[in-house]
Amino acid sequence: MGLAADLGYLVPRQTTFHRSIQAFASTRPGAWLFAKSLRHVDNVVGRLTSGRTSAPELLAGLPVIDLTTTGRRSGLRRTSHLIAVPYADTLALLGTNFGQPSTPAWVLNVEADPRVTLRHHGTVLEAVARPATDEERAAVLAASAAVYRGYLKYQSRISGRRRLRIFVLESA
Repeated sequence: MGLAADLGYLVPRQTTFHRSIQAFASTRPGAWLFAKSLRHVDNVVGRLTSGRTSAPELLAGLPVIDLTTTGRRSGLRRTSHLIAVPYADTLALLGTNFGQPSTPAWVLNVEADPRVTLRHHGTVLEAVARPATDEERAAVLAASAAVYRGYLKYQSRISGRRRLRIFVLESA
């Protein structure tokens, strides 16, 4: 079994409602709104459901993985709620930051210390995040559209502004 199976990480079939939320989230205004508010809404949903579900799961049919990294400056543990892309028998993470111009902090933390903790629906695993090879990048980018179509729009917005970092997760 691989990391995705060990975590029970599956991308469910999405409804028309889920697809409409995803379509809005991939627009510039929607991406801006979700970039500013989703973390807070997701924290509330997580507390109310004891971590059984997340805001992206409820609203957009997207499974969320909690990635805990070590802060590159503070040394403190930092948790980010991310959509992972199933790749081979593991998972990959894309540092899209909703197509915003800045690189997400979790990416910089992973580059400083690739040892991470993953949590999904109560299952917790240790992993190592390594940069994807060129071949893996192409495969992950292709697979990302099947998980969330907004990734394609985010990638086009990022192009030429900053380098999109992609990480492949491996069991520690």
